Amino acid sequence: MMIEIDGGHTGITFSSCHFIPMHEKCSRLHGHSYTVRVRLEGELDENGMVMDFVILKKKLRSMISEMDHKVLLPAASKIVGIKEENGSVEVTSCSKRYVFPSEDVMLLDIPTTTAEEMAKMMTEAMIKDIAFPKTVRSVAVGLDEERGQTAWYTKVL
Repeated sequence: MMIEIDGGHTGITFSSCHFIPMHEKCSRLHGHSYTVRVRLEGELDENGMVMDFVILKKKLRSMISEMDHKVLLPAASKIVGIKEENGSVEVTSCSKRYVFPSEDVMLLDIPTTTAEEMAKMMTEAMIKDIAFPKTVRSVAVGLDEERGQTAWYTKVL
C-alpha cells in the first residue's frame, strides 16, 4: 500500500532562491516556489494505517520553515566558496561574487542546490528524525520546482 502527501493541496510549500554553478542558465541567482510531496510504501498496521499523516506533515513543515524565503547555498560544494563574517555571507561561484545578510541564508549540507539533491537531503532528514513503523518499507520525497517538474528520491528502509 502507498500513501502520499501532496504539498500543493496541503500547503507544504516554500519559496527560496538559489543558483546551480556551471549551468548555462541556472548559474544565475533565481527563485522557485517549491512544493514538497512525500510517499510511503508499506503494510497496514493494526489501526488500518501505513502511518499517521499528522507526523509526516509536522516534519515536512518544520523542514521547509527553515528554508522559506532564504537564499539556499550548497555548503558541501567543492566549487562554491562560502565565507561567513560580521553578519554577512560572502559567496563566490564561477567568477561571480554575492554578499547576503546571514539571516537571509540557509546553508545546506549538499554539494549543489538542485531539486534532486534537496529531495535526497529531505528524505534522509525524515528517516533520521522520524521513528517509522516497522511496516513502512520505503520513504520518498518529491520536490517540485514548478508544477510538472519534480525530483524524487526514494530510500528503502
